[in-house]
Amino acid sequence: MANARESELHYPLGETLPQPGEALDLAPGVRWVRMGLPFALDHINLWLLRDRIDGCEGWTIVDCGIASDDTRANWERVFAERLDGLPVLRVMATHFHPDHLGLAHWLTEKWDCRLWMSATDFNLARLASSSTVGMGGATAAAFFGSHGLTDPDSLEKIRARADYYPKMVPVVPNSYRRLMDGMEVEIGGRTWLCIAGYGHAPEHISLCCPDAEGGPLLISGDMVLPRISTNVSVVDVEPEADPLTLYLNSLARYLALPSDTLVLPSHGKPFTGLHERIDQLREHHDERLSEVMAACTAEPTHAAGLLGVLFKRKLDLHQTTFAMGEAIAHLNALWLEGDLVREQGDDGVYRFRPA
Repeated sequence: MANARESELHYPLGETLPQPGEALDLAPGVRWVRMGLPFALDHINLWLLRDRIDGCEGWTIVDCGIASDDTRANWERVFAERLDGLPVLRVMATHFHPDHLGLAHWLTEKWDCRLWMSATDFNLARLASSSTVGMGGATAAAFFGSHGLTDPDSLEKIRARADYYPKMVPVVPNSYRRLMDGMEVEIGGRTWLCIAGYGHAPEHISLCCPDAEGGPLLISGDMVLPRISTNVSVVDVEPEADPLTLYLNSLARYLALPSDTLVLPSHGKPFTGLHERIDQLREHHDERLSEVMAACTAEPTHAAGLLGVLFKRKLDLHQTTFAMGEAIAHLNALWLEGDLVREQGDDGVYRFRPA
């Protein structure tokens, strides 16, 4: 959902964007790359950090883009024109989602370097690239059906999307180096702190450099985005999960960072106003939880029945799967807190009412 209070944030670069295949200097030793995506959310931001490992000068890549010919071609142009003749020394992934990990295998093979990411997301990616997780296949369709999505055409399309993840992440590297919460990584002579976040992905890693030249930096991944709220979904592999509570608790950890931190998000533009954005995201979810509670108080309600309450725009199938996951996440948060009761009807659908 678009941020109605976006004017409270500041975009230091204005409307300037790197074009595909280009890299824009953000700070000394930090470059911004932007790749296209085949969704309504049509881009991902990727980052180049000047680095030195074992005396070798080069670059660290943070996040990869999906596996596609266009993304590979744009990376090749970046390599030819924007690495200053230096190699890539390592690849980092904030989390396992396809737009962040899709080309990790290609990049690490091309540059003979190691992938760095959290253990939870690495192992889930290995599983997902040979099957699917959450957004396609028979189990996903049955799960969404149990939460009120009954349109036969939509369910058939979801069943047909069993290759949703493998198409964009066909191969995951065989080995990796583990990133963990609180770990300090030296990149180019500066220390970057790993901050684990939960709810959007199982073990999302953001990277913060408080003493970066020019001011503190946060590569926030998908945990803090300026214009849209981060997707927080329940999926079929963990149907009773409470990712929304995990996500909101994770946001509190970023409040310890300096207020003038330049946030480098995966979607949207680099911005300052981290503390304001966290307040906005908390307020957004408080409002959504109130709307869900009101709807369930009016009558027992399933997740599909909340789509029109939580999302005012028309949704395509891809957006509907994420919207269903979000609706279930808000219901589960209230249910597991004890505010709602969950009951499964004779039709197999879960409906929620006040406790």
